[in-house]
Amino acid sequence: MYAASCAECSDDGQDVRRLAVESVSAISRREFGDPDLRLATWIVLATIPIALAGVLLSSSLNTCNSPLRALPVIGWACIVMAVLMALTEILARHRRSVENASLVDALLVGLAQVGALIPGVSRSGSTLTAALALGFKREEAARFSFLLGIPAIALAGLKELWELHKVHLDMHGWSILAVGLVVASISAFAAIWALMRVLERFSAWPFVIYRGVLGVLLVIATTNAWLV
Repeated sequence: MYAASCAECSDDGQDVRRLAVESVSAISRREFGDPDLRLATWIVLATIPIALAGVLLSSSLNTCNSPLRALPVIGWACIVMAVLMALTEILARHRRSVENASLVDALLVGLAQVGALIPGVSRSGSTLTAALALGFKREEAARFSFLLGIPAIALAGLKELWELHKVHLDMHGWSILAVGLVVASISAFAAIWALMRVLERFSAWPFVIYRGVLGVLLVIATTNAWLV
């Protein structure tokens, strides 16, 4: 089991490595129709919507009293995502692979990624649901979500670093931040990896049930003032 898990982790890393190496190689050879370069370009283009939305909405997203961070909003967001994911499991044809993805596919999944700016709508959940709706196989949808997440997570981290640089954080603060960034990055990619493994072996139904139950509990708790 451990050896198999390590092999799967290696496969995910090889996806990223191959895209980076082959894209650079294709550019140097001026082979702009190379499939890996094309996919890498589409992933970059698909990241633009969430980057723009993050900049435009940063003032409202980063405030403590933002209505988007209210518990009822988070609860309803979980419920809506559970319903959408359930519909994709029931109605979508899970036949396509990342290799035959189009620019339109990448842009649609990239637009879905913007929903992750709302607490309760996870980045993996929104991109996975969009990819499933477009007919990708479950494991391929998770792979697409993983690849799209790399630049989005990197941009979010760089933005936070820039904000902290502007307030002249001292060395002690930077050392604590470095540890936090490493832990957060490992946690984020571990969560994506776990998502891919579950989808490869089962389906999206465990996530549908989890999000649905969590959403209903949050809505009930806030409606009855159990949580404020």
